[in-house]
Formats: sequence, structure tokens, C-alpha cells
Amino acid sequence: MESNSRNQIKPGLRVAIVLKEDQRSNKLTEGIVKDILTNSQNHPHGIKVRLETGVVGRVKKILD
Repeated sequence: MESNSRNQIKPGLRVAIVLKEDQRSNKLTEGIVKDILTNSQNHPHGIKVRLETGVVGRVKKILD
């Protein structure tokens, strides 16, 4: 499932994100959401989150 909407993303959810340095290659990184960093309800490039591992990126897919 793709998500550009903040209300679909919750801490503890398993997601695939694209890191800033991987935006050109569109390489995805999987992990569990720790914090939601985007304040607005929607974002055209994906909601920015911090994973439990500490990496930050924009959600491209919800895996759960």
C-alpha cells in the first residue's frame, strides 16, 4: 500500500522508506516507524519518518 497521508502511518508500523541519498536510485529501506516527522496531513513525496534504527526517510510503502 502506498501512503502520502499522515493518518495512515503510526509508530510501530512496518514500512519501506526512501532515504535522502537514495532518492535518485529509489532504493527502499525497510523498518519500523519510531517517530512521524511530517506535520502536515499530506505530502506529495511521502510522509517523513524516523525508523527505530534512527534512519530518516519518506514512506513509499506500508508493509503491514
